[in-house]
Amino acid sequence: MTEQNPTRALPGKFVLAVTIGGVIGLGILRGPGYIAEFVPDPLFYLALWLLGGLFVLLSTAVVAELIGMTPRSGGTYALIRRAFGPYPGFVIGWVDWLSFVADIALKAVVIMEFVAILFPEAAHWHMEMAIVVTTAFAALQLRGIALSAFIQQSATTAIALVIIVLALLLFFVSPSDTNGGRSSLTNTTPGDWSLVIATIIFTYDGWLFASYFSGEIKGGAGAVARSCIKGVIIVIALYMLINTALVNSVGLAALAGSELALAQALELVISPTAGSIVVVAAILILLSHQNLAYMGGPRILQALAVDGFATKRAQQVGKGGNPVFAVLITWILSVGLICLGGFEFLLLLSVFFYIPLYLAVIVGVIILRKREPGSDRPYRAWGHPYSTFFCLAGWTVITLFQAYAERETALYALAMVALSWPVYWYLSRK
Repeated sequence: MTEQNPTRALPGKFVLAVTIGGVIGLGILRGPGYIAEFVPDPLFYLALWLLGGLFVLLSTAVVAELIGMTPRSGGTYALIRRAFGPYPGFVIGWVDWLSFVADIALKAVVIMEFVAILFPEAAHWHMEMAIVVTTAFAALQLRGIALSAFIQQSATTAIALVIIVLALLLFFVSPSDTNGGRSSLTNTTPGDWSLVIATIIFTYDGWLFASYFSGEIKGGAGAVARSCIKGVIIVIALYMLINTALVNSVGLAALAGSELALAQALELVISPTAGSIVVVAAILILLSHQNLAYMGGPRILQALAVDGFATKRAQQVGKGGNPVFAVLITWILSVGLICLGGFEFLLLLSVFFYIPLYLAVIVGVIILRKREPGSDRPYRAWGHPYSTFFCLAGWTVITLFQAYAERETALYALAMVALSWPVYWYLSRK
């Protein structure tokens, strides 16, 4: 299989940076408060986070085989195209790229919302400043991938250090008297439990992020596969550290329903102004995601162009190693969504495809084991076939629940897949 960019300019540690930086997001800041509302028992609360992390780790250990077999950039599009063929890859590729665009637009707006918390006067210019933020990161890609990679590695290190420092602050303060409260499970419905599990899984999202750069990592796709697993292990350790600190310091009763649980914990045990530290951390995380999204999203478009499913100019790589025209198209559409505010539908649509995407890559491992038993596999799925079928069952249940919970979005998604066929037919003929 031909790689889009034969120059492997990114170091192996970049895989750890994009895996850790891609997974750690607002989910770990918002998720604990939501889950604490339904799970008041500390041990059960921590067990859910650990089990969710182990399930994602097992999924990573399975899909890593597919990553190792696919020495090209492009993320899940490249992985799925090899296993399922051109058309399913085309559908997922376009949806994946649109989800990146919507995510860039949404997070640029959210950045300014957090900035307005610290500087209220900035609220009057939130749209204009959001455009400035996203334009700055798009322009950054024009300077070359080496600078973007350095920024990502530095940001990931800073985010990990912030989490560790904040967790240690909570560990070493005297436990608050807010620890009291409920000790038994609340009256929850099966739907509530499904949403709790989904929240944990979503908070661990990003474990496939390194596959968007597989063709550019020194050491090859096998090194990418192994580093993805290491990155997820580090994320699990950080998540367990911060959640244990939250339970130890203020207790779940004080966090239930909080949109920024870590900020509330710091305000309760240190001072009312300490929550601003978390707001700053949230801004740093979102800025890191802007950089990472502008690195990953255009590579999907680049991979589509290489296979003839996008304008040929999108596959051209600039002197710095980035697909310049693909970055430009991604930026234009992101700015348009910021101006129109129309990214909410795309975001809902991309979320609907998000879980089935994981299901598809698990199935891809099974397909290629049967279709290409003699292919070179720098990394083999741990515990296959038992681990693979266990993950298949888990993601199938989550996918079916999501389809049931988001029935209207599911219909839009099916319509989009149906409309994609004539576009694919035209592009393949051309």
